[in-house]
Amino acid sequence: MSVAPSIACIGLMGKHDNPLHISIFEPHSAAKGAHLELSFLLNASLDIFELRTSDRNRVDQDLGMLQAIDERLSIWGWQTGTGTKFAVIVDMWGKQGRPSTGSAIKGEDLKPVFKALQTAYIRLLQNPFYTPDDHTPMAAARSRGRAGEITSKKFIAEVKRIGDVWKPGLEKV
Repeated sequence: MSVAPSIACIGLMGKHDNPLHISIFEPHSAAKGAHLELSFLLNASLDIFELRTSDRNRVDQDLGMLQAIDERLSIWGWQTGTGTKFAVIVDMWGKQGRPSTGSAIKGEDLKPVFKALQTAYIRLLQNPFYTPDDHTPMAAARSRGRAGEITSKKFIAEVKRIGDVWKPGLEKV
């Protein structure tokens, strides 16, 4: 049986590099310390986002592979016109946690994921009860809690669905 790569983590960061949402998928969601480790990887990718987006001639929102962490994990990025960043950590070993044989990810493989994430985020912004200004670093500091994170159950469920159904070669998520 061949092993298909899977999504290990999806992270959304605000224009101020503040974390808005992090979803972790199997088998990483059950691993002790995985949230902290994957959060560090997402945070480390922010410098690469900054380098890639500093190109004034860039037209596409898709930033491609930002970084290969090791033979197992790689980080892929997308940035909206408003500066919101989507990062997807792909696990080449898949949900079974075994090394894959000869499978590779192409840039086009993750475009449907990023487009679906952007659509979900736009739907969240269209919600009259969601106020993006409540999710800035200053708002989080004032509330002394997790006010900076997105708590919409519908949005979180859609991100989970996107991460669960994706596989390389899928044209629409």
